[in-house]
Amino acid sequence: MKLVIVGGVAGGASAAARARRLSEDAEIVVLERGPDVSFANCGLPYYVGGEIAPRDKLLVTTPQRLRERFRLDVRTRSSVEAIDRQGKKVRVKELDTGREYEETYDALILAPGAAPLRPPIPGIESPHVLTLRNLGDVDRIKSHVDAGAKRVVVVGAGFIGLELAENFVKRGVETTVVELQTQVLPPLDPEMTVPIVEALTSRGVRVILDDSADAFAPADDGVSVTLKSGGVLAADLVILGVGVRPENGLAVAAGLEVGPRGGIRVSDTMQTSDPAIWAVGDAVEIRDVVTGAAAQVPLAGPANRQGRIAAAAILRNAARTPNRYRGTQGTAIVGVFDRVAAITGASEKVLARAATPYRKVYVHPADHAGYYPGAEQMSLKLLFAPDTGRVLGVQAVGGKGVDKRIDVIAVAIQAGMTVFDLEEMELCYAPQFGSAKDPVNMAGFVAAGLVRGDHPQADMTTALDGPPDDGTILLDVRTPQEFSEGHLPRAQNIPLDDLRNRLAELPRDRRILAYCQVGMRGYIATRILLQKGFDVANLGGGYKTSLLLRAARPQG
Repeated sequence: MKLVIVGGVAGGASAAARARRLSEDAEIVVLERGPDVSFANCGLPYYVGGEIAPRDKLLVTTPQRLRERFRLDVRTRSSVEAIDRQGKKVRVKELDTGREYEETYDALILAPGAAPLRPPIPGIESPHVLTLRNLGDVDRIKSHVDAGAKRVVVVGAGFIGLELAENFVKRGVETTVVELQTQVLPPLDPEMTVPIVEALTSRGVRVILDDSADAFAPADDGVSVTLKSGGVLAADLVILGVGVRPENGLAVAAGLEVGPRGGIRVSDTMQTSDPAIWAVGDAVEIRDVVTGAAAQVPLAGPANRQGRIAAAAILRNAARTPNRYRGTQGTAIVGVFDRVAAITGASEKVLARAATPYRKVYVHPADHAGYYPGAEQMSLKLLFAPDTGRVLGVQAVGGKGVDKRIDVIAVAIQAGMTVFDLEEMELCYAPQFGSAKDPVNMAGFVAAGLVRGDHPQADMTTALDGPPDDGTILLDVRTPQEFSEGHLPRAQNIPLDDLRNRLAELPRDRRILAYCQVGMRGYIATRILLQKGFDVANLGGGYKTSLLLRAARPQG
């Protein structure tokens, strides 16, 4: 068996190592266009900021190590120019010498990855306008900063863009972030990104939303950025982080099937439309775990697993049960200064576009027991099927403990669990690590109560501008002090502890929407009023959620 792998990094390198572990006799050739076969691309922003100091720490492994430990034929600076499917061979060009030759294969794995988008913007070829994909890119970016760059414009507020912004600030560089959409971190729902914007602006980052770069022009040893809105930004360096496109040129030229967005189509064993060719990583089209739709999600974890699956499909005994790729649920996390935002599964935006029925709840618990010092509040948004309670997605933003809760619910989504499973989960508890009622449990309690019909709940969006015109009453059950510090328009204040004694102040022929700070007291008030015969619902997530939703609204 001769296996040829095009590309290294996460998918290709994982496939090569797995293939060797499965077969000592296979001939395995790895052809990598760049000088490095496996590096930590997710660590690149932190090298710019100095968090990762030695450059060689970014090298996951070297070609020499792969040759020695796994007996792999690793050839860097080798570009695969074409695939001859009929003859089962690839044409390879040595970039350092220009020599071209043919390499035959019994099985071929494509792991070309994805390239940063460079839209056709005037002036984009300026040496001061860079993208970040590999070690060469990060060397160029860092050299600008080391040489004294004082102003940087990051175009695109995705995960990498915000990580770079943080690290530029750590280096003392004045930083502006420009994002085409009306929010940062587009995979998340808008309200869940508000604390991230606050973290950026509090550190001096200028955040410009609902705008884009329209042109770049030379200016005083740097570059002038003209925005679509007409504004002009002066910069020593511009970083483009507006997305990636699959490197599908080889696949398209070879006649392999690709999806409408260019992703190479594969089976659940990562096999392409050619039975001798497999594809893995950022270049492939995958199935969304929640919606079942075709999607492209460029993440390192899925690429690693896909590489292992492809190698196993090629080299394992066919009689054995094959590994199958279950799909991608888009589990991702980002740290921005002292704030953390994470997501797994479908967002509300995705579910709405897919016309998938859903309900949502917000909870705002602490990461560990409130009586133990250092507890930090997080905001968690859970999306679930309204009939079965199946967990569809979750987002969280806060500080400590966000990663733990997203990881737990990521497993729940993959296992097809419901909100009833979340409320019954037995998770670690000691006061410095969590609470007896973990945030995962709390989200489960609220969501399961809705599915069971234990208490009615209304979305906070219905009350942001005051009660509806149908005579609905907004009832704020917080303390007078809390009420005086901010409340929903036209709300009436009756503290929860006074409510039973002041029922006469509430009409029985009008609908009441109760709310508190984060939802718990509003829930208790709802239970009291329901049992006293009132038409009442709890405004989910409380006043804290209303602040997030209002801040996320497009300005102007």
